[in-house]
Amino acid sequence: MLRQNILPVVLAAIWISVSEFFRNEFLLQAHWHNHYASMGLDFPNAPVNGMVWGLWSLGLAIGLQSILRKFEFWRAIALTWFMAFVLMWLVTGNMAVLPLGLLVYAIPLSIVEVTVAAWILHRLSKAERPD
Repeated sequence: MLRQNILPVVLAAIWISVSEFFRNEFLLQAHWHNHYASMGLDFPNAPVNGMVWGLWSLGLAIGLQSILRKFEFWRAIALTWFMAFVLMWLVTGNMAVLPLGLLVYAIPLSIVEVTVAAWILHRLSKAERPD
């Protein structure tokens, strides 16, 4: 149970967290800070925000594991990416807190993020899969 279910999810969640942190705190930090400053806001990067993103990463890994059990590998990636990222960007764009210029970087990097997480789960989990 631990090795087939929990460990893969934890490792995928760690990968997702590291990927998110690297993308948003190193590659795109200036985009975020400048956009928020232009709205007269401070970019929310307190430790509690990082903890919430950690929970989001864990939730994404759990959801991806469930989706991988029902769909073939590439379809699971596409569905997960759409549900996690496209819908998040629609909501943050609707609230006018999404700097649209960062999507040029965020789209391919988020696809890589979900693909690597799916690979981790696929390789380490022995649960039955449709592929």
